[in-house]
Amino acid sequence: SDRDQVEALFGAAVDRFGRVDLLFNNAGTGAPPVPLEDLSLEDWRRVVDVNLTGAFLCLQAAFRCMKAQSPQGGRIINNGSISAQVPRPRSVAYTATKHAMTGLTRQASLDGRAFNIACGQIDIGNAATEMTARMSRGVLQADGSVAPEPTMDVAAVGEAVAYMAGLPLEANVQFMTVMATSMPFIGRG
Repeated sequence: SDRDQVEALFGAAVDRFGRVDLLFNNAGTGAPPVPLEDLSLEDWRRVVDVNLTGAFLCLQAAFRCMKAQSPQGGRIINNGSISAQVPRPRSVAYTATKHAMTGLTRQASLDGRAFNIACGQIDIGNAATEMTARMSRGVLQADGSVAPEPTMDVAAVGEAVAYMAGLPLEANVQFMTVMATSMPFIGRG
C-alpha cells in the first residue's frame, strides 16, 4: 500500500531482469470478524489499503513497465479469493475489497488489451496456509453455526497460477476458481 515501495520494487525488477513479464497480485489481509456495524474505520481502511490500494499500485507499476518494454506486454494475475464471488459472515472489508478486485481485473484486462497485457483473476478457496489454519477448528457459517471446513494443499494453487502464467499472451484465463472440493461454497450465502 506504499507507492514508493511499489515503485522501488518494480524499478529493481527492471534493473535486474530488464523487463516485467508477470505480476501475481496476491496481497490480502482481513479484519476482526465482528458485526458490520462494529468494524472500526481504522480496520476498514487497513484492509482497503492492503487489498485494494496495494493491488492498484502494483497494477499501475506493472502497466507502466509492460507498456514501455519491447516487446510490449505481459501478464497480470490478480488473487480475488472466492470471497470475490460469495461472502463469509462478518467479513465486510475483505469481501468488499475482493469484489473490487474483480472490477480491477476487468478494467485492467480491457485497458491492457491494446498493449498486449493479459489480465486474469484466480479465486482461491481454503488453501492450507497460516491464514486458513483456523478452518479446521471451525468457522462461522451463513446459518450462524460454527463448523470446520476442509482445506486443500496450497501446491494446487501454485499449479493453477503456473498454468495461467504459462499461457501465451494471445490466450487468457479471465477467471478461475480453485478450492477445496468439499468446502461449503456452492450453496453458501
